[in-house]
Amino acid sequence: MPGIPFIKDFKFDYGTAMEVTPLIRRVVANNPSPFTFKGTGTYIIGHGKVAVVDPGPDQQDHIDAVLRAVRGETVTHILVTHTHIDHVPATPALAKATGAKVFSYGPHPQPPAGEHAEEAGDLSFAPDIKLNDGDMVQGDGWNVEAVYTPGHISNHLCFAVKEDKALLSGDHVMGWSTAVISPPDGNMSDYFASLRKLLPRDETLYIPTHGAEIRDPNPFVHAYIEHRLGREAQILVRLKEGPQTIPQMVAKNYADTPLHLHKAAGRSMLAHLVQMAKDGRVKTEDGRATIDSTYRL
Repeated sequence: MPGIPFIKDFKFDYGTAMEVTPLIRRVVANNPSPFTFKGTGTYIIGHGKVAVVDPGPDQQDHIDAVLRAVRGETVTHILVTHTHIDHVPATPALAKATGAKVFSYGPHPQPPAGEHAEEAGDLSFAPDIKLNDGDMVQGDGWNVEAVYTPGHISNHLCFAVKEDKALLSGDHVMGWSTAVISPPDGNMSDYFASLRKLLPRDETLYIPTHGAEIRDPNPFVHAYIEHRLGREAQILVRLKEGPQTIPQMVAKNYADTPLHLHKAAGRSMLAHLVQMAKDGRVKTEDGRATIDSTYRL
């Protein structure tokens, strides 16, 4: 299967603002995990009058570090890529301390009737101002375009900093790992479309919320797409062997992945299978694609 040139080298100090570009600084929260890499990166755009992107987890040491980083400056905007709990819980504290308005695509998506809310979502979050695809946020010496990129989650935005030709890519494109796409809100068809949406854009630097920046982004996005197509091809190989469940296929297709990540891998596999069932490429007994279904060609 095609490989992604992952970027594991990431130089930072927890709680210290470090320059990424002339306009963008990063403060990394001390919340490392298998899904956040070394931690959540909170970004500061501009100088003097600034925007803060993804306030991060509700950790007082991180909130204090961000406020130290903007001491003597005015926070005019708080921008949020999406509503997972490693990105937004610090937002109320930062908004209260700075008086800045909060901008995002919207609240955390509510689950369909009869389904549990996604564990990783902050259901208490609500922005002051909704951003739609193509909306511009303007500050003192900086201009940011909202780029709607659903897939990882339906309210995901990337932020294009025009002066730096840089894209704050949230969890849509990361250098250290692929994104988990977890139904019902995670949608693989949307994810493919959102990846392809980036290809004609002119940004030369992607800055994800987790991990190091991506300095040659276009080939990287192509590699992401080829990786996902390869995962679909692997599913078809498994099903040519006969009907199988998601755990059975994950055990084979993710044999080199640590066992504690197999559940997340199964969620992304489900996202593939939901789309493949919709397209008629795979079938189930009752026509529904669920985590417990048995799949066949």
